[in-house]
Amino acid sequence: MLFSLPVVSTLQDCALWTKTIEPFWPQLYSLPKQLIAVRSVDDLQNVYLSNNPFMTAFVFALVIGVITLVAAEINRNYSQVDRLWSILPTIYNAHYCYWAHLEGLPTLKLDLVLLVSTLWSIRLSYNYWRKGGYNIGVEDYRWPILRKQMGPYLFTILNWTFISFGQSILLMLITAPTYILLCTSRITSPSTSLQLDTYDLIFPATWAFLLAIETLSDQQQWRYHKAKHAYEKTAKIPSEYKNSFSSEDLDRGFLTSGLFAYARHPNYAAEMGVWLTLYVWGCYTSQTRWNWTVGAALAYVFIFLSSTPLTEGISTGKYDEYTIYQSGVGRFVPDVIKVARGGFKGAQERASGKKTK
Repeated sequence: MLFSLPVVSTLQDCALWTKTIEPFWPQLYSLPKQLIAVRSVDDLQNVYLSNNPFMTAFVFALVIGVITLVAAEINRNYSQVDRLWSILPTIYNAHYCYWAHLEGLPTLKLDLVLLVSTLWSIRLSYNYWRKGGYNIGVEDYRWPILRKQMGPYLFTILNWTFISFGQSILLMLITAPTYILLCTSRITSPSTSLQLDTYDLIFPATWAFLLAIETLSDQQQWRYHKAKHAYEKTAKIPSEYKNSFSSEDLDRGFLTSGLFAYARHPNYAAEMGVWLTLYVWGCYTSQTRWNWTVGAALAYVFIFLSSTPLTEGISTGKYDEYTIYQSGVGRFVPDVIKVARGGFKGAQERASGKKTK
C-alpha cells in the first residue's frame, strides 16, 4: 500500500516536510478510529500498512507519553521515560525497517540502521540495568533536585510538557532520518538497491566507533565506582583494582584517568554523535545540506548541553577538586590547549602553586 508513502520524484523531495509529512496529518485523526475497529490480525496489518509509517510512529509516541505521565504522577517517580530511553529509538527504527520489508522496498540501509541501533540499545540497556535503573523505586537523581528548585506546580507543568510527552516525542523524532531513508528507498533504482557506496559504509562505521567510545567510557566509570565503593567500606583498594587506581584516585571521588583524562564526559559526546551521525546520513542520502530532522538532532544535543551544568554543579559541591578538574580537562571533547598544559595534573600543579603563593 505504497499510497501511504509520499509521492516523490527526486531524492531531495524525500527530505521536504511539505511533501513527506504535511499530506499525512489527517491520519492522526483517522488512525484511532481504525484501531478501534480492528477485529483480527489481518485487520491490524491492513491498518498498519495503510497509514504513513511516520504518523504511526508519532501516534505511538503520544501513547507512550500518556502512559509515562500517568505512571509518573501515580508513583511520584519521574524516571519513567528514562527506563524506556534505551529501547524506544530502536523500536522506531525497527518499525520503519519492518514496514519497508512488508512493502517489498529495498531495505539494506534500513537494515544497517536497525543493526547499529540495536547494538546501541543493548549497550545502553545493560549499562542502565547494572546501575539499578530498572528498579521501579529508583529515580534519576536530577529530578528531585529540579523539583526542589522549581517547586511542585512548575515541576508538574514540566512533567506534563517535557519529561513525559516532550522526551517521548523527541525519542521518536531523532529516528526521523530513518524515515527519510525509507522514502528514498522508494525511488532507488533496481540496479543500486542492493548496493552501498563508500559513504554509506562510513556512517554505520562511525556509529559503531562512537558506540565503542560510549562502551569504553561507561566501563571505565563502572570499574572506578566499584573500586571506590569497596574502598570506602574497607579503606583498602581491592586487589583487582590495585594496578588501576591509587588511594589518592579513590579519595578524590571522581574518575580522571582513561578517556576521562581527556574529556569530562566522553560518553555524552559519543551519545550526541550517534544521533548526529544518523541525521547526516539522512542528509547525504537525500542529497540535502540540511533538512527538517535537524530540529530533533539539535534538541537531543541541547538536552545534554543543558543538563551537564546541573550534573557538574552537583559534583562541584561534593568533590573539592572538581573545579580543578574542570579547569584542566575539556567538557565533551579533548581541549588541545588544556591537554598541552598537562590536563588535570597540570591544573593540580597550577592550583597548588597558587595556594602556596
